[in-house]
Parts: sequence; C-alpha cells; structure tokens
Amino acid sequence: MSTNRDPKRRPSLPKRSSTLEAQSRQALDALMSPATSSRMPLVELIRQGFPLELVEGLADLTGIDLDELVEFGVIPRRTLSHSRQNQQFSPAQSDRAVRFFRILQRAKDTFGGKDRALQWLKRPTKPLNGHTPLDLLDTEAGARMVEDLLTRIDHGIAA
Repeated sequence: MSTNRDPKRRPSLPKRSSTLEAQSRQALDALMSPATSSRMPLVELIRQGFPLELVEGLADLTGIDLDELVEFGVIPRRTLSHSRQNQQFSPAQSDRAVRFFRILQRAKDTFGGKDRALQWLKRPTKPLNGHTPLDLLDTEAGARMVEDLLTRIDHGIAA
C-alpha cells in the first residue's frame, strides 16, 4: 500500500501548542472526540509513531507514569527502554498506548476517578468471561468489548 506521507514531516494536532501539556491535552481530546476532523491528525501521528514525550505527557495527564504502562502490560519493559533511547514509539506501540489511554479515560469517566477506574480495569469480570479489562486491551476487538461493557455500566444495564 502506497502513501503520500513524508516521513520527515510530523503531522500536528490542530492548533498545536508549544507546551507538552497542551499537546498532550489536544491528543487526549482528539482521542475522545467523535469528530473525524479532530481525530485524523492523531491517526497520522500514530502511523508515524508517537514521540516519547507525547506518551509521557499523556501518562502525566491521565495520572499514571510510564512504569505503570509496563506494569499494566501496555508496553513491554524492553520496548520502553528502546523507546527511551530512540525518543520514539513504533506505530504499533503508539496504537496500543492510545487504546489504553482511550479506555482509561472512559473508565475514569464511568467510575469517577483514576483509582476506581484502575481498580476496575485490573479486576476479572464475569461479562468478560473472567478476564480483566486490561487483559483485553492488546487488541482493538478486546478494547471494543471493554468499551461496550463501560457503555452498559454507564446506562445502568446489567453488566
């Protein structure tokens, strides 16, 4: 598949700020936005691989640190070490990190905060056949199952 992307040109999110916190906030907002125009720049960033500082910023913004991404199985320790050396994540690693941050944000919204969200994400649950929600975030299909469950919980439908 051929693309017209220039590998040296990094797409930016709309109205990109010079501060890491603002860039991270824009990325998180784009991630949660239903608007295609907001999410498309994020897709391009994922395709090129996130810079380490953006992943660090997203982690800070959501109240976790990079070591917790390793603990939760989002990023293998060796991968994190390699990414720290290169200051860059691969597209696959970026996609996996985005999936985690999207689900974490949804869980925080559902359960009212980071601690309760993380507790739920780590606990095996019957609607997911005894798997923890974190176990399923290694694939998009699994993440969709977790999102569906969060939606049912949000709407008061028996989970």
